[in-house]
Amino acid sequence: MKKLSINLLPILLFCFLSIEIIAQDNSEFDLNQPDLIQLLPTLNSLIDSAIKNNPSVRFRDLQIIVNECKEKTERNYWTRNLGFQAYLNNGTYNNFSTNTTEGQSSEIVASKSNQLYHLMGLYIRFPIQDMLNRKNQIRMANAEIDQAISQAEQQRTEITQMVIKQYNELVLKYRLLKVRMNYLSSCRTNVEMAEKEFRNGIIDLSEYSRLSGISIQSEADFEIVRSEFITSYMILEEIVGFKFNLIN
Repeated sequence: MKKLSINLLPILLFCFLSIEIIAQDNSEFDLNQPDLIQLLPTLNSLIDSAIKNNPSVRFRDLQIIVNECKEKTERNYWTRNLGFQAYLNNGTYNNFSTNTTEGQSSEIVASKSNQLYHLMGLYIRFPIQDMLNRKNQIRMANAEIDQAISQAEQQRTEITQMVIKQYNELVLKYRLLKVRMNYLSSCRTNVEMAEKEFRNGIIDLSEYSRLSGISIQSEADFEIVRSEFITSYMILEEIVGFKFNLIN
């Protein structure tokens, strides 16, 4: 019997240490408090926040503005063929004239004068290529606007689906966490009862070891689900762009 007690000691120590670690880890959030999911913002609020804070959505919205500006530029492109031109010149000019008198030979008369010339006017020119291609350019600019709007709507749809998926995943992980917590609590109770029964000789060492192993496995399973829940929680915070401050 002394040999059995020595072999049992490591098992008891491991069980007690594992239960103590789980109790400390649970301090991050209390599963006995009101349903954590009920404390989250509404799903519509999460979706609105995710769309507002998502950089891809902002990029798509800015692309719409860029394409609208390009469309206005294309519509006003023809004005580059309009212009105003002015010419001004001042200088000394040599003037020559011919003076012919009846019965005499022609006489060339030279003179100089300071003169100011100016010329102003509006010009219009329409290259044939611009005239033929203008309608297509405007149509292309409008198509780019429609394309940018469609991409922005698609981005919003993808963000909405992402939030819905992550929200439901968080709900699932939380429900599983509570199930695992209840199962772990039951296993702990069973181990405590088995320990008393073993000391009183009601059950043997193999049965006590079996119950202890189940409890240890339930603790490991609880830690896995707990880690998955926290990961889902943090991912949802990252997607919507703000902290919920529901767990430490």
